[in-house]
Amino acid sequence: MGEYLACPRPFPHIHDILSAMDVVAFTRQLIDIESITGNEGPVGDFLHQHLVQLGYNAIKMPVEGARMNVIASPPQETHPTIFLSTHMDTVPPFIPSSEDDDRVYGRGSCDAKGIIAAQVAAAERLRQEGIFVGLLFLVGEERDSLGAKVANQQPHGCKFLINGEPTENQVALASKGALRVEVTAEGRMAHSAYPELGESAIDKLIEALTRLRAMKLPFTEGVGPSTLNIGLIEGGRAPNVIPDKARAQLLYRLVGPADDLRRQIVENAGGLVKIDFTLEIPFVRLHALIGIPTMVAAFTTDIPALSNWGQPVLIGPGSIQVAHTTGEYIEKQQLHEAVDLYSRIAKQLADKQ
Repeated sequence: MGEYLACPRPFPHIHDILSAMDVVAFTRQLIDIESITGNEGPVGDFLHQHLVQLGYNAIKMPVEGARMNVIASPPQETHPTIFLSTHMDTVPPFIPSSEDDDRVYGRGSCDAKGIIAAQVAAAERLRQEGIFVGLLFLVGEERDSLGAKVANQQPHGCKFLINGEPTENQVALASKGALRVEVTAEGRMAHSAYPELGESAIDKLIEALTRLRAMKLPFTEGVGPSTLNIGLIEGGRAPNVIPDKARAQLLYRLVGPADDLRRQIVENAGGLVKIDFTLEIPFVRLHALIGIPTMVAAFTTDIPALSNWGQPVLIGPGSIQVAHTTGEYIEKQQLHEAVDLYSRIAKQLADKQ
């Protein structure tokens, strides 16, 4: 499960903030600790220390270098059967916190530091009511779910995992998967005044991408379509040089198994370019809960990488449509409602055991 590791430095005012259960102030403290994927160490230290101060058995689970997951359980129940979980990392760039009457702004406000704050507050409320849940905060969700993969090798024996992502406090009935594809074209350099002496890698890449964009993508009733984003294109040497290399990175959002899609990608473009499938996160179907509105998550989560952590539920405050933007925010009302929802869901799941 990892080792107890000492925090390198103290963080002031943690106990005051948490004892008052001020989820807005706590969210802002978390936002103001930069934790872009790969640099989650400081926020992990912070979370570990404040959970220890609250009386939890908190453990740092080493992942890579200074990066660690944080897992905690109340001393009254060392092996909780219900865990609240989300991720500590954010996408770049770092944006410090701010707030107005209705919203908290900043990088990670909804994805997912506000969710961390709501989950800790819910766990504290439940503990006061004699219901003991665990907390699992992970690194690397925004890149490759590395923290979840490490945690999955060290399961804690829980039956239910309540995973937090921005769903506007609706329970997700499904979560789209992801297929990352790298497309590489090779050519031959020549002077641009004599294109017949060269072979343009960029021309090949453009033709391959045109074919891929023309493909009819899968559609699943009740979930929607698979989608394609060409997120990065690079290549060439100079305007007066026939390019010998060009590359693109693609991301498909999956609404079912990826086998047929992989085959079609190769059939349509494999004769022009080299195709590498660099990452696949599977599409997953999830379950509704009584009395809570539902949605379909068009994004991926850590859930597929946490198969050993019990039956998953996906819900959290905030809108995914403002996550990863310069104006990312979370509604204060949704943040407080999430504390109530997480508590309510945990009680509902506890009754099933």
